[in-house]
Amino acid sequence: MLYALFSVYLKMLVLYSPFFVLSCFISLTRGHSSKERKQLAWRVAFAAFIASIILYLFGKLIFGVFGITADAFRIGAGSVLFISALNMAQGKSAVQTDSVQQDVTIVPLTIPLTVGPGTIGALLVMGVSQPEWDDKLMVMVSIALASFTVGLVLYLSHRIERILGDQGLEIVSRLMGLFVCALAAQIIFTGIKGYLTL
Repeated sequence: MLYALFSVYLKMLVLYSPFFVLSCFISLTRGHSSKERKQLAWRVAFAAFIASIILYLFGKLIFGVFGITADAFRIGAGSVLFISALNMAQGKSAVQTDSVQQDVTIVPLTIPLTVGPGTIGALLVMGVSQPEWDDKLMVMVSIALASFTVGLVLYLSHRIERILGDQGLEIVSRLMGLFVCALAAQIIFTGIKGYLTL
């Protein structure tokens, strides 16, 4: 049980890509005070948690309404996640700094940076794949822990920025992109395998 919890937590953490979000968070909060940054960090973590829980719990309903099979969605979601991860691995900027004066909690920090299209697809697939409430509870705890970790990374943004510097953040962000690419490929292969065995 503990191993399964840790496994889902790590998967969620890779999907959230906290160091990629951190690099965007730093660029979007250049004019903010340390106190404002810390408050914003926990708001983003809470918003990511709520968005993820809603997607996870109501995934089955979404599949039912649109008549999409879980395997077809795995292939589509994995493809979107792979494209997003490829941009991340190549170090392409995901945000424009002209939105600094606006409230950036929900858009773009929560959606689409923390909970992006690929993460949304993965959460929907997980919701359908795990009908038992014991499994659902474990995933919800993992989502809470992963959201808290994202909040903690953003909360410590000043210190992390000072320790790693711009180049260090870029390297870590690109490494996260590679991990997300691998996860996306696994989702696609699982979908193809399931589709071919129908």
